[in-house]
Amino acid sequence: MRLAAIGASDVGLKRRHNEDAFLIMPEAGLFAVADGLGGHASGEVASRMAVEHLAGGFGAIGGSPEERLRSAVQSANQAVFARGSADPHLSGMGTTLVAVHLADGGPLAVAHVGDSRAYLFREGRLSRLTEDHSLLQDFIRQSNPTPEEIDAYPHKNVIVRALGMKETVEADVGLVQVREGDLVLLCSDGLFGMLPDQQMGGILRQEGSEILRANQLLVDAANQAGGSDNVTSVLVEIVEL
Repeated sequence: MRLAAIGASDVGLKRRHNEDAFLIMPEAGLFAVADGLGGHASGEVASRMAVEHLAGGFGAIGGSPEERLRSAVQSANQAVFARGSADPHLSGMGTTLVAVHLADGGPLAVAHVGDSRAYLFREGRLSRLTEDHSLLQDFIRQSNPTPEEIDAYPHKNVIVRALGMKETVEADVGLVQVREGDLVLLCSDGLFGMLPDQQMGGILRQEGSEILRANQLLVDAANQAGGSDNVTSVLVEIVEL
């Protein structure tokens, strides 16, 4: 198996601190993006802890790719929760997390908590692999709203699940069959919140396997569209299975 990957994170144009973090471990087939919550320094601490704990403990976890990823997310949640409970300055901190793991030959295991997303880009088409844990997604699922009603919804940025908020967390974990030539995109809401999926797919179509340039163009486009949040993007190319 051979993978190529690149990540980029930018503070954006409206925030003073970058509370996003990302993880690239091609040797383990492990990649992740986290978007910290809690304001001030605590969101930054939570997101960094999540990806560092994921990386540090993954090798010791056994089982199938799906089981390993689920266990790693639970362990990261416990670490963030314990730190927030022990330090009054970090009380209430949390983070979203989207992570993927590809073992030799596949399939791709995908896990997420919160509203950071995973996408699959194949043969010119971008498709979403995750469903946001957010009030907006609940509203869409229950009400089938028009695009205008979605734009007017007042609680777009409220998530209903995050790492570190409780001692345990429920992660959505699934498997996706992948092929050589596929791209996997992991990103925080600072990217997809500024760019429609069609525009992100257009950038990937334009750049093909030039993932370094494509990834930077995604981040730049989010800032050009307003850059209202931290922007983080990780692109993984499946070169050979």
